[in-house]
Amino acid sequence: MKKIIALVALSVAFVSCNQNASVETKDFKTAYIDTSKLMEESTEAKDIEAKYKDKAAEMDGKLKGQVARFESETRDFQANMQKNGEAWAKQKYNELARTEQELQYAKQGIMQQLQMESGKEMDSLVKKYKQIFKDYGKEKGYDYIYGTGDAASVLYAKDSYDITKEMIKLVNNKYTDEKDAPAKKEEKK
Repeated sequence: MKKIIALVALSVAFVSCNQNASVETKDFKTAYIDTSKLMEESTEAKDIEAKYKDKAAEMDGKLKGQVARFESETRDFQANMQKNGEAWAKQKYNELARTEQELQYAKQGIMQQLQMESGKEMDSLVKKYKQIFKDYGKEKGYDYIYGTGDAASVLYAKDSYDITKEMIKLVNNKYTDEKDAPAKKEEKK
């Protein structure tokens, strides 16, 4: 009788293990996107890039007149340096150095402005694409969509696989424990 009960218990355990194993070995539908290639071949990304190249050329064109004037003044300075004496040369040199620095600052300002503006548009585009990936993943029944290229990451995962809240709780608890550990050691002494 004991052998039969043990055999039945073993059979039930075996069947239940097989059921758990089949759940754990479920095939996930996954895919990946080469995000670098996507951005290179995206029409919208190309349009944004072209827009800011045009803006850079336009703004650079505005500085070209000032740069040409500066170069002309520099040539005049070099030609007249000995004729007009040392005091004039020092004063003119300082003026030219100041003008050159102002032109460099202007060019840097333009570049920073363009980078900031294009960065905002590209960030907006990336956010838009992430939503597209998420919607596509849900629609097509993907469990995961990975990103490869410059920014490798998970682009979509079913919400049921999200353990972020658990991890936040875990790391916060560990941090609190580590912070409180020296105080607890002092209490024991």
